[in-house]
Amino acid sequence: MRIKYEDMLNEFKRILITRGYNEEDAYKCAKNFTDNSRDGVYSHGVNRFERVIEYIDKGHIDITKKPTKIDGFGSIERWDGNLGMGNLNAQIAMNRAIELAKEFGVGVVALKNTNHWMRGGTFGWQAADAGCIGICWTNTMPNMPAWGARDSRLGNNPFVMAIPRSNGEHVVVDMAMSQFSYGKIEEYRLKGSQLPIPGGYDTEDQLTTDPSEIEKTGRILPTGYWKGSSMSLTLDLIATVLSGGNSTLEIGKNDKDEYSISQVLIAMDPSHFNTVEMIDNMVNSIVNDIKDSQPETEGKKVLYPGERVVKTRIDNMKNGIPVNESVWSKIIAL
Repeated sequence: MRIKYEDMLNEFKRILITRGYNEEDAYKCAKNFTDNSRDGVYSHGVNRFERVIEYIDKGHIDITKKPTKIDGFGSIERWDGNLGMGNLNAQIAMNRAIELAKEFGVGVVALKNTNHWMRGGTFGWQAADAGCIGICWTNTMPNMPAWGARDSRLGNNPFVMAIPRSNGEHVVVDMAMSQFSYGKIEEYRLKGSQLPIPGGYDTEDQLTTDPSEIEKTGRILPTGYWKGSSMSLTLDLIATVLSGGNSTLEIGKNDKDEYSISQVLIAMDPSHFNTVEMIDNMVNSIVNDIKDSQPETEGKKVLYPGERVVKTRIDNMKNGIPVNESVWSKIIAL
């Protein structure tokens, strides 16, 4: 089934208001969930909404709190998320990084004690919409084994990079350090589909494309094998050191619930060196060269990171956002 953008937004907003949010914050938060779904990231939009409401009800998310600055020097600042809503906290932190970048050329905000930001790419797009290069990442609860290990002690620690183009069709990479995020694995399971390539191990210790088997074992596959494992560890280390917040190790002590996490949001303003036209020319020449590649499969196009989002956004605004009927029924019941 498909739901109109405005109907989804209003339903999310209605439910958030019942949990105590004021009109403005309920709208901003609901818009984030709806925009994620509109852009095709259902795993961190409509499919994740019920769990967020559960975290509000449990007290892991404090609807009364906003992030506060606790330290800083020059273009780098440390903030406390005060266990507020993760997507609102990250939006505020990236806005501050952009402000610093406009002044200094680069802005860094390290955020501790926050919650899941939903789709990390949102904040890359936010930076790019402001004409900035965006880099951001978060740590998570332990949900991925280190390369060569069986038990999960690393997070899949999503990492985002965004490069702006004046037409709004930005180049944006949004990737977990696992081959597939748990949200994406859940999305494939809800559709009754197999993963396109192996994403983890089954109960027989074999690589599998079956999302249900991977959810049973919790043994997701690091992207690039040992490379993703190493990236996950170092991203966690940097986020912990810069924010002074919890590491994946500490987050893992929260009774299997993921909250009080650490993030880094960076913005860089290339207009300190180049005009918008110069930036566009550089980015477009590289992107166009990639798109001129000979496709592996005849009739298919080679896409740059973020291109599919633009096309999905247009389709979903025109035809409605696809949702799983059982997921939507649960949301309505909230």
